Amino acid sequence: MGAEAIVTPAAGEEPVKGAKCDRVRSRSPRGVPRASVDAKAEHDRPAQDEDLDGHSAADIFGGGSSRSGLTYDDLICLPGHINFGVHEVCLESRFTQNIRLKTPVVSSPMDTVTEHRMAIAMALQGGIGVIHTNLSIEAQAQQVAHVKQYKNGFIMNPVCITPTAKLSELDDIRRTCGFTGFPVTEDGKMGSKLLGLITKRDADFVDNRAATAVRDVMKPVAELRVGQEGIELAAAHEILRESKVGKLPIVAGDGRIVALVARTDLHKQADFPLATKDRNGRLMVAAAVGTRPADRDRVRALVAAGVDAVVVDSSQGDSTFQHEILRWMKAEFPALQVIGGNVVTRLQAKHLIDCGVDALRVGMGIGS
Repeated sequence: MGAEAIVTPAAGEEPVKGAKCDRVRSRSPRGVPRASVDAKAEHDRPAQDEDLDGHSAADIFGGGSSRSGLTYDDLICLPGHINFGVHEVCLESRFTQNIRLKTPVVSSPMDTVTEHRMAIAMALQGGIGVIHTNLSIEAQAQQVAHVKQYKNGFIMNPVCITPTAKLSELDDIRRTCGFTGFPVTEDGKMGSKLLGLITKRDADFVDNRAATAVRDVMKPVAELRVGQEGIELAAAHEILRESKVGKLPIVAGDGRIVALVARTDLHKQADFPLATKDRNGRLMVAAAVGTRPADRDRVRALVAAGVDAVVVDSSQGDSTFQHEILRWMKAEFPALQVIGGNVVTRLQAKHLIDCGVDALRVGMGIGS
């Protein structure tokens, strides 16, 4: 049994309940001083309310205290006895109805806080980031796409290239997207017939890059190790381990490429065991939207980019405008996780719950 969380009012406030200490009395075995036996019994027995300094969490938040309107500055957490290891601590919490975080930390949708780099860092550590809305629709959707593509299980939309493209064009694509290996397809598009794979090592020492075509240096599909459509992610990872290749194309029965699995993701998975991932092994990310009619186009673009949750960013959540966009999102995208807010009263919360939200954003500042 773990230690109970204890809180106490800030300095200067009068405590509600005084602390007592009733020692446990025990007959001392022959040859053992009574004081040592009493001390051990006192240490081992469960803590009772009368033993606690300050107030219990139940007392503070359950109505036992006459105080109301407490804020973080009014409370200080007191340490208790620890009889468990760090490895036994679980902080897993719900972000929404269907999204669980192993580290319950969310970065704010502020333009000085969360874009794709912060969202990636948050998701790798078990939290989640909310991409701010102070961007064009296209730019915000691209931010979401950066997160979804960073740590991939099955890469569902890998960048492909045509066999006739020159290595100089390949260099430009590498600089733009940061990747080093690309599937080669008939028309350079995902879903087309796979012809081969080209990596950095295939083209590194070619001098005349403007005149050399990809097909001249790529590894043809006949020499590639591929996975078949429907393969489980664990099985794909095992093929990568055994074959020692960097990338594993996943193909349909007719030879079309349907996904890609990268070896680098194996290392990332080992380094970040708490990472917040979707069912395809991709990092999860949320994004903020407003309540204007134009934000419906923003929501559509974010969903197309793979966003996992949408946060309606409004200081006063209980408005007709928010009600309308919440109902629209849940009707248009039933699987999309939607967070409404901000709310601070029970009636506000009820109104948004009635609109179908999957979570509430709680809190309201005093203004500036």
